[in-house]
Amino acid sequence: MTAITREQGKVLLKYAREVLANQFDKGIQVSLPDDALFDEPGGVFVTLKLAGNLRGCIGNIEPVRSIKEGVAANVVSAAFHDTRFAPLSQEEFELVDISISILTEPEPLVYSDAEDLCGRLQKGVDGVILRCGHRSSTFLPQVWEQLPDVELFLSHLSLKAGMSKDAWKNEDIDILTYQVQSFAEDEE
Repeated sequence: MTAITREQGKVLLKYAREVLANQFDKGIQVSLPDDALFDEPGGVFVTLKLAGNLRGCIGNIEPVRSIKEGVAANVVSAAFHDTRFAPLSQEEFELVDISISILTEPEPLVYSDAEDLCGRLQKGVDGVILRCGHRSSTFLPQVWEQLPDVELFLSHLSLKAGMSKDAWKNEDIDILTYQVQSFAEDEE
């Protein structure tokens, strides 16, 4: 994936804000980003935070649509369809901070056992996908801030997938990693 500049990140954040505003007021003008890079396929996650706390996070790991389509679809889903939260209110919209993560293509991580896995993961750099059969879960690299211990990180990832906290130690688990470029309104 081509690197996205800070200015392009600001354009995507403005676009996400307009798409979300349009959900409350259909008269809001949404200016489509005019950049060929945003037409490229890409994995995209959109995270909403209210007073620093998670308020919604939805995304697609695989590049199933263009970056700009992913931003538009996922900002709406994060606001209104994240089952962990009630739909975003107009009042919350005014206060919510939006961040966008553009993902690299996930790559399988080769490791020999649980100890080797822990040593190969790059804290704060790797997003991690855990898969076992039909169950899977992912944490963006930003989650390392809340879960800096590798074993705790992997235990929470296992629980998120609906498995036991020690499932990550099982040899039937597939681990994939990816990196992100992230842009946030609260960092401007």
